Amino acid sequence: MSIGILLVTHPGIGSGLLHTATRILGACPLRTKCLEVPADADTEPLLAQAAEHLAALDSGDGVLVITDIFGATPSNIACALAEIGRAAVVSGANLPMLVRVYNYPGDDLDTLSEKAAEGGLRGIHRYTCREAMHHREIGS
Repeated sequence: MSIGILLVTHPGIGSGLLHTATRILGACPLRTKCLEVPADADTEPLLAQAAEHLAALDSGDGVLVITDIFGATPSNIACALAEIGRAAVVSGANLPMLVRVYNYPGDDLDTLSEKAAEGGLRGIHRYTCREAMHHREIGS
């Protein structure tokens, strides 16, 4: 068995992250579904659809639900899922987060949710363009 991944995001974000992560890794090592939530959407049918995805993805080990902006509608739907089934929710979806999750397909739900948050944070750096050019010049 393995953890399922459900991306609950604003339109274009989840599918874009999934597509890019799969291209980088060459495959998608965990069962993954996307639910993209339009700004003007009625949340009741979307919550029902999210619950269906959750049930389909959970093979007994749970589902990691990754959402983009904490407190936004996709995040609220994701949080509601944690009350419905065995799910851990992590917000702040980004590519380093998803790639890190896919690199540890055998981890349990709690460990994988920690690695998702850690991967997301480690993927964020602030630097000047001059620093970026310096790294490029020295091959770092």
